[in-house]
Formats: sequence, C-alpha cells, structure tokens
Amino acid sequence: METILGDVFTWSWFSDPHGYNFNSLLIPDLDGNICIDPVDPNDQVLKELVQTGVDSILLTNRNHVRAANKIRERTGARCYIHPADAEYAKGQGAVLDGEIQDGETIGPLKVIGVSGKSPGEIALLWPARKTLIVGDAVVGNPPGQLSLLRERVMDDPARLRRSVNQLLQLDFDTILVGDGVHIIGDAKNRLKELVAGFKPA
Repeated sequence: METILGDVFTWSWFSDPHGYNFNSLLIPDLDGNICIDPVDPNDQVLKELVQTGVDSILLTNRNHVRAANKIRERTGARCYIHPADAEYAKGQGAVLDGEIQDGETIGPLKVIGVSGKSPGEIALLWPARKTLIVGDAVVGNPPGQLSLLRERVMDDPARLRRSVNQLLQLDFDTILVGDGVHIIGDAKNRLKELVAGFKPA
C-alpha cells in the first residue's frame, strides 16, 4: 500500500479496458478504520490490511463491490451501501451488513448523495481534511482533470449532472477518486471546469 494525505492508505488495480486505475482507500479512525471501494489486494496488501485492522467497508455504489467480500472475510469488517443500490450489489454477490444513509456521519466522513449514475451513488466528505471522496460520480481522467463516465452506463445522466453540480456547495480542496488519478489541491476548481462544460438539461 501507498500513503496519501499523510496517513491515508491506498492501493490500486489497473483496468486495461478503461485505461486507468481503480482505487481503494483505508481511512484511519480511532473508532475503527474505514475501507472504501476495495479492489482486489495482493498478498502483501491483504496482510497489511489484516494487521492494520478494518472496521467498516463502505461501497460508494452498486458497481464497486470489487473485493469487499474478501476483505470482510479476512478482517471481520462490516460492509455497508446505500439502500437504493443494495439489491443490485447483492446480485453481484456482495455480503452486506447494513445501510448508508444520506447525511449520516461515519467516523470523520459525512455521506453525500450523488444519485444519477445509480440511484444509491454516494460521495463522502471529510471536512477536517477538506477532502471529497467519490466513487463513480466523477473520474480522475485524464490525469489532473475530472470527467464523467459514458452516459450509456448511467441510469439518469441529467440527474447525475445536477448531483455533481451540487457538490460545488461543499468545502473541499482535494478529491480522492475511485477511478483514475486523485487530485490533491485545487480540486474544486477542477470540478468547476467540469460542471462549466455541462450542456443545459
């Protein structure tokens, strides 16, 4: 695993079809470390996760089940997703222990609804670090910029654009992305550039 923002652990898996990394995060918290959208870890990363400890696994959307079951099994962590995406995730084999609700606070993170790509898509705001964590709401591609996934994979493209626009009301300077390259610093301006290019509904 590597570290970003000082003490946040991350590991990635490169997707050849997409041409960029799928990323995972481990957020340190005294009440229990939080793993977000875990991709398949190699043996060394899995060993480190077991040693460090994982209390909760948060899935930002129905398509980010990834390696959640493996990490849940090896660490004893409990896995959570927004209820609107739960049935689909279960259909993908996810073992779920509970739900994430919009506005809820989990450790240092506040849950922000960003529906559109799927009905239960969430982002996570870390106010103390001025950091926004996203799954599929936006992607960090090309590096240094933000973009949306192709509309054909979205349930409701117009709704997603509205959700992304509303993220500009939040206070953040860094965006950690589930897909692509993280933007450390000046991330809000990168998001403003993306939103400025949206076509009127």
